[in-house]
Amino acid sequence: MSCCDKEADAGNMPHSEAVKFGELVQYSTGSIVSRTLIGTGGGSVTLFAFDEGQSLSEHTAPFDAMVQVIEGRLRLTIGGSDVTAGAGQSVLMPADIPHALKAEEKSKMLLVMIKANGSR
Repeated sequence: MSCCDKEADAGNMPHSEAVKFGELVQYSTGSIVSRTLIGTGGGSVTLFAFDEGQSLSEHTAPFDAMVQVIEGRLRLTIGGSDVTAGAGQSVLMPADIPHALKAEEKSKMLLVMIKANGSR
């Protein structure tokens, strides 16, 4: 699955309200669930919940991206190099570099994608 192909639980984040990201998206057995909180031409903020072993296949995106792991542990492959990130850790991914990820256990993450000036 590509990171942006399917939104199983689309909906915006409540305005003017304190929230816990982990409570805004729920796990589904054998699946990946995503919820877009903000989506504009300049980028997006999306929550994901991965059941253990679920993965996003290698793909590229025209946006710089930051993954913030909320729960669990993810293994990311970015430009052929592996990095493991756990709850409370973040990973930056540059635009147009192939990347993939796999949930080593049930995991939730926040994906922030920002369109750089001059990018498509």
